[in-house]
Amino acid sequence: MGLPAETMQRVDALLSHVWMVRAFLKHSEEAEEDEELCDVHRGLYDYMLALGGPLNAGDAEDYIKQAKKKLRRLRKATELFQEIQPEISEHTNFKMAVHSLTTAVAEITALLDSDSPDALDASSNA
Repeated sequence: MGLPAETMQRVDALLSHVWMVRAFLKHSEEAEEDEELCDVHRGLYDYMLALGGPLNAGDAEDYIKQAKKKLRRLRKATELFQEIQPEISEHTNFKMAVHSLTTAVAEITALLDSDSPDALDASSNA
């Protein structure tokens, strides 16, 4: 994407979508009854919590480092939500939450992958 600060700002903007999905899930009646759904919203929260310190400090390099380090947890929570959503509810709100989350996480993943030194080297050699 370019400069670390730009990557940090774009990832943070995408995390606003993740936050809204997390808030929706956390406050849903279904979360009161389903431990896996609770694991999803906790996983989303943990990812964002790990990035809060570097974001508040304006430390883009540490933010990106933490974002990459914790990305597996974010993806795991997203995959779990995709898997269990049909069992939890077929309501449009849940379907759209899955769509919103998977879209945001895919874009976050692409940004973080494109920011890696290997990806930058490959693009400059093309």
